[in-house]
Amino acid sequence: MTQVKGVGASPGLAIGRVIWWRKEKPVVETRHVDEPEKELAKLQKAVEQAKEQISKLRETTAERMGEEEAAVFDAHLAFLDDPSFTGEMRNRIQTQQKNAEAVCAEVTQEMSGMLASLDDEYMQARADDIRDVGNRLLLLLLGKTPFDPSLLEPGSVVVSEELTPSDTAQFPEGIAGMVTAKGSKTAHAAIMARTLGIPAVLGLGAAIEKLQDGDILIIDGDKGEITVNPSAEEERVAREQIEKQKKAREQALAEAAQDAVTKDGKRIQVFANIGSLNDVDLALKNHAEGVGLFRTEFLYLENDHWPTEEEQYQAYSKVLKAFGTKPVVIRTLDIGGDKDLPYADLPKEENPFLGHRAIRYCLANPDIFKTQLRALLRASVHGTLWIMFPMIENLSEVRAAKALLDECKNELKQEGIPVSDSIPVGIMIEVPAAAVTADLLAQEVDFMSIGTNDLTQYTLAADRGNEQVAHLYDAAHPAVLRLVQMTCQAAEKAGIIVGMCGELAGDPAMAEVLIGLGLHELSLSAGSIPEVKQAVRRVDAKAAKSLADEAVRQEDGDQVRKIAGRRT
Repeated sequence: MTQVKGVGASPGLAIGRVIWWRKEKPVVETRHVDEPEKELAKLQKAVEQAKEQISKLRETTAERMGEEEAAVFDAHLAFLDDPSFTGEMRNRIQTQQKNAEAVCAEVTQEMSGMLASLDDEYMQARADDIRDVGNRLLLLLLGKTPFDPSLLEPGSVVVSEELTPSDTAQFPEGIAGMVTAKGSKTAHAAIMARTLGIPAVLGLGAAIEKLQDGDILIIDGDKGEITVNPSAEEERVAREQIEKQKKAREQALAEAAQDAVTKDGKRIQVFANIGSLNDVDLALKNHAEGVGLFRTEFLYLENDHWPTEEEQYQAYSKVLKAFGTKPVVIRTLDIGGDKDLPYADLPKEENPFLGHRAIRYCLANPDIFKTQLRALLRASVHGTLWIMFPMIENLSEVRAAKALLDECKNELKQEGIPVSDSIPVGIMIEVPAAAVTADLLAQEVDFMSIGTNDLTQYTLAADRGNEQVAHLYDAAHPAVLRLVQMTCQAAEKAGIIVGMCGELAGDPAMAEVLIGLGLHELSLSAGSIPEVKQAVRRVDAKAAKSLADEAVRQEDGDQVRKIAGRRT
């Protein structure tokens, strides 16, 4: 028996035999072409074939998983008409006179690399989508035949270096689980696995090569662990736990519409994180009480120009109307030098994650910032808007951002454009300095939301996207929890709401610790809402405070999870 640690991307336990999905890595040669028109025609043919394949895949995915999951393929189809993707391929064929295969590989690598480097997990996961579409095009250009998913047997655990949304959507019925060397919780393949109820552990790195076809695996998608060739007793215990989890999930779904109230009567709001308009339906279906984080970057990344005030107004209005009286927390633009927007002059930085990004970039570019603020204010009349500024580090940033917001309000009023009279303004606590000075920042805002993904990365000096140090990245680390506790105490003293919108908020096993630390609201992936609400209802808030005090005194995140696990 061997245990291997990865990243838990889809919860639950599963048992099954390994079947490898090995992908051919085609060798692409770069050639000079004398007749670029022929290469353009070849590319166009591949694009049309890809559109046909993706359209069929979208149709079958909608039938099997629903429109929410099928919507990812709308984005895939859009990439095939994107001027910065296939348009750039055509441009290089014409101007550089290169063969279509080489240009396809180049542009795919550059665009996916840009997205993968962003300091936002949702946007990093979009790199998978670009690679998925680009690889499909490349195989069509080369005349290669991809792996046949029908070879996957029911009860198998699919093992691969990396699985794309297209791969996961083609899983036959009865797949027990999936394990990959690469990937993250926010990858679309992981999201689909959660929708299908398939436990998944990703990010095993080189350790995945230890797995052989036919090995028996126990997958723990909650802990992010796999057990290779377990003993008979380990397998028996796992099967009992699988049946127990199945019944708990059914109960959580049946009770999802109920409020999340602790046993001693404390109400905890459970919100959804959404990264585009496609995520709205699932959030409502799972009874989200609002949106705790609406990422606006998709408007910029999916455009070939700075999105106009009207374009942004339309997008914000749609989500506000969908949620009605429920709060929708919209985060202002979070971009920086790690992003290669074709229409923007963003200088490259040696360390963009610590550079000129988010609120820093917006304050230095008030015209861009004001366009977004005006759109938000105009949309505010269509629902319950809360505005949140990202990556705040000091008071002067908060005051400058609020001054620009007031300036936009006054402009709109002078123009006779209605604006809501009540728009709470808050900040993200994701920089350690902000957590340490939360008592000062709390005096200037209406709410604070703790972004544990970046707060963990900055506090522990561990890049969550780097497999070499991924084991050091743990949002349950006592150092991170102490910063969360400091922020909650500052919010309580100031009499304002404090929430959390990082991955940690979506872990049902940590709900009691988080409530004990003093959080009022948890915002998470829509698919996790039923289980987190269920976990909240099992908590006694007074006892949770004692557990939280114990948690911050532990040595590391593993110890924290052990004491949290004693109570679940």
